[in-house]
Amino acid sequence: MFGEKLKKLRTDNQLTQDELAERIYVTRTAISKWETNKGYPSIDSLKQLSTLFGISIDELISDDDVENQRLLEQKQSRRCYWCAIGCLTAAVGAALIDYFAAMPNMRFVGLIAVIGYVSFGVLSKPRYKRMELKKLVAPYVLSRLVILAVVIVAMVTAFTRQ
Repeated sequence: MFGEKLKKLRTDNQLTQDELAERIYVTRTAISKWETNKGYPSIDSLKQLSTLFGISIDELISDDDVENQRLLEQKQSRRCYWCAIGCLTAAVGAALIDYFAAMPNMRFVGLIAVIGYVSFGVLSKPRYKRMELKKLVAPYVLSRLVILAVVIVAMVTAFTRQ
């Protein structure tokens, strides 16, 4: 039922009824009524809910299981996470090989690995978590830039060694 789905989405996103109400411009009592199936949101509220939780209106009001969709997204995110770790390892390995074995062609491998790391790093968050990241963009970007800087410094050091 809609009320159960709404409550699960709200709690999964660690929102109180007040916080959810504030985000979609309704009252807390409206949220309470929706969650207890004593009322239903307007189409405008449904649009805002679907945008907030990163799901379609059909998923929000249909009988499809939202949890299954989240599990699939999390599984895909885990794959992307491990691919990002693999790319980071390859980039560091390429920089070290270039530095110690003086193999300049490893710079290209390192560059491709860094691009892969950044790409997979972004995809490693499920869609609904990426929406939360909008609030924490600066720390997220900063952490990625620090890691990227370390890899680039290693590559530049290897390049200037020659």
